[in-house]
Amino acid sequence: MDRADVGALVRSAVDGDAAAWKALVEGLSPLVWSVVRAHRLSDADGHEVYQTVWFRFAQHLGRIREPEKAGSWLASTARHESLKVLKSLRRLTVTSDPEVLDRISEDRTPEQSLLDSEEAAAESERIRRLWQEFEELGDRCRQLLRVLMASPPPSYQEVSAALGIAVGSIGPLRQRCLRRLRARLDARGAL
Repeated sequence: MDRADVGALVRSAVDGDAAAWKALVEGLSPLVWSVVRAHRLSDADGHEVYQTVWFRFAQHLGRIREPEKAGSWLASTARHESLKVLKSLRRLTVTSDPEVLDRISEDRTPEQSLLDSEEAAAESERIRRLWQEFEELGDRCRQLLRVLMASPPPSYQEVSAALGIAVGSIGPLRQRCLRRLRARLDARGAL
């Protein structure tokens, strides 16, 4: 589910919208189950944890500060509840299989995958806003900054020849353009 959709559904569920609650449960249940299954609980314990997670979510629904991150909240709660069950069981599995004993998991946890995807989405949105504000700069600033962003960067003599700007004006113009871009981003809270 998209973070914005999750946030909207959480807010609607807080207001008593049963359809929003149902959509949240249907949309985020696979995440909760993946965390529970990752802890290899028995079916009965897994179902108990699943229900506890949703019960806790319902209890805290109105107090969730960042509704769009409800998936993270659920994954973290599922992990916590799974570990609590495992600790209470104090299971000891005896094995002499060296592969089991020496195995180090390289798989990413569902929680980490979700957190990474949320961070990537936030970074993608920040970059989109940056380019949106960049496109609102004047032609001269856009041209200069695009040329200066080239890899490898051109010399000031090359920039001067390409854009018809005096070599001594390139640095100050670049600074003004970057200040203008930063001011636009700051004004819109995009950074």
